[in-house]
Amino acid sequence: MAFMTEERRLIQQTARDFAMNEVLPAANRLDPEQGDIPMELRRRMGELGFFGIIIPAEYGGLGLGISEYVIVTEELARAWMSVASIIARGNGLGGGFTEAQRREYLPKVARGEFLGAAALSEADAGSDLANVSCKATRDGDGWVINGSKMWCTFADGANFITLLARTHQPSDPRRRHEGISQFLILKEPGKFPPGMTGTPIRKIGYFGWKTFELNFDNFRLPAEALMGRERGGEGKAFAHTANFLAVARVHTAARSVGLARGGLEDALNYAQKRIAFAQPIANFQAIRFKLANMATEIEAARQLTYYVADQLDNRATSDVAMEASMAKLFASEMAERVTSEALQIHGGYGYTKDFPLERYWRDARLTKIFEGTSEIQMRIISDKLLGKAGRSDAR
Repeated sequence: MAFMTEERRLIQQTARDFAMNEVLPAANRLDPEQGDIPMELRRRMGELGFFGIIIPAEYGGLGLGISEYVIVTEELARAWMSVASIIARGNGLGGGFTEAQRREYLPKVARGEFLGAAALSEADAGSDLANVSCKATRDGDGWVINGSKMWCTFADGANFITLLARTHQPSDPRRRHEGISQFLILKEPGKFPPGMTGTPIRKIGYFGWKTFELNFDNFRLPAEALMGRERGGEGKAFAHTANFLAVARVHTAARSVGLARGGLEDALNYAQKRIAFAQPIANFQAIRFKLANMATEIEAARQLTYYVADQLDNRATSDVAMEASMAKLFASEMAERVTSEALQIHGGYGYTKDFPLERYWRDARLTKIFEGTSEIQMRIISDKLLGKAGRSDAR
């Protein structure tokens, strides 16, 4: 069956119309002043179902798959990557909810009324999440959290935060992932609860919302805040987080494709209008070949992203971590190259804030870092192909 069914084309067109008519003007206005994503845009996204694409219909979502998720993501990222990213604050963050929590929270998540943030990374535990040191200690009927987290985007605006913390040390140092648990922090948007503070991180891009360093000082949670109780609970969160990252990485691949497409489409338009030596620069072979290469790279990344999304939907393979890493690696590296070439085609104007291109370029650079750096993706891929470095059965 062809990937782009008629239903998916309709979803794509709906997302494209919304992105170009509503998101892009907001991005062009607000990104230069580092303004926040407007609540009206979030409300419209909720109406369109974008926060609940992969939430089952029984919980109020659209009940669709990762394939539809990446189709919508590409269209939104073409206009503003931050808007393409905020839909992940609905889709996928409730994986550790109990059945009662799913029934209570997910319908509101799908409507965009109850959105989350993920507190995973730390200063010394970025791509190496097994090195988590933020500590959760039992205290009577609850938990006490101490430590810090980095790179928690939307921590201020979220209704809940999923926190990765260590509840006990592993019995075997080689199994560092053991003893990591996930907790649900319910909060009021715009505020941090007592015992938890947040400091905005000064970023060079990814505007529209804030990214925080979080600090926990004897922060108390009730016993029921422990997530994933239906799959083992305490100390068992690492495997779920790894599975979550496979979806996050294909989501990033789609964001990368959208950013690159923005660069290509703007460069195509500019090259046909910019006159040099009495003709449009689109007539020059150097520019034409740049555009041809850009379009080819985008399509290659898109098709790889579609393939991985289809694998995740159909479970044709039991483990798609390597393929998800391939898609993320290829698409993010491509996005930086393509947006840089688009900037080059614009000449000096590309290095100004007069065109949205510089936003695509800044944001494309981030795709090579978050959800695991390009170097981490290459390690995952090479470990799958060769086995982990330093381990050999040779005698």
